[in-house]
Amino acid sequence: MAYIGLISDTHGVFDEKLRKFLEPVDEIWHAGDFGNIETADAIAAFKPLRGVYGNCDDQAVRLAHPYVQFFELEGMRILMMHIGGYPGRYDFKAFQLINAHLPDIFICGHSHILKVINDTKYNVLTINPGAAGIQGFHNVRTALRFRIENGTIKDMEVGEWERKL
Repeated sequence: MAYIGLISDTHGVFDEKLRKFLEPVDEIWHAGDFGNIETADAIAAFKPLRGVYGNCDDQAVRLAHPYVQFFELEGMRILMMHIGGYPGRYDFKAFQLINAHLPDIFICGHSHILKVINDTKYNVLTINPGAAGIQGFHNVRTALRFRIENGTIKDMEVGEWERKL
């Protein structure tokens, strides 16, 4: 079993509220827009980190984290990238990767809107954790945590905080 914390769009924020929510997880997945390499490094020092760079990330983040991650964990295939879209409205590159890799879980960020949607057409659970930082148009900061065990995802929880620090 793996206990996962999922965040995106931190834009330089990794504060005590996020740390407390993510404290019990085994590893953190970040779906892009870290904000800077110092934020990425702080997350990686806190828990094991799998991340992708986002459109707002600089060269230092892009050298440390790939554009896309595809991996298997506990019998599930996971595809993660920053700009992905949603079922019926996938970004073109995301659509190509979903068709090429046939993931069980597709993770993206960018929109700053938390959504968890079961795409029955492609048999993939599409997850966007929203924005954990304070930059952007969102009203509430969000993050997710969940368990992956024997090919299933379960016990998903949402963390929500005021946008101000």
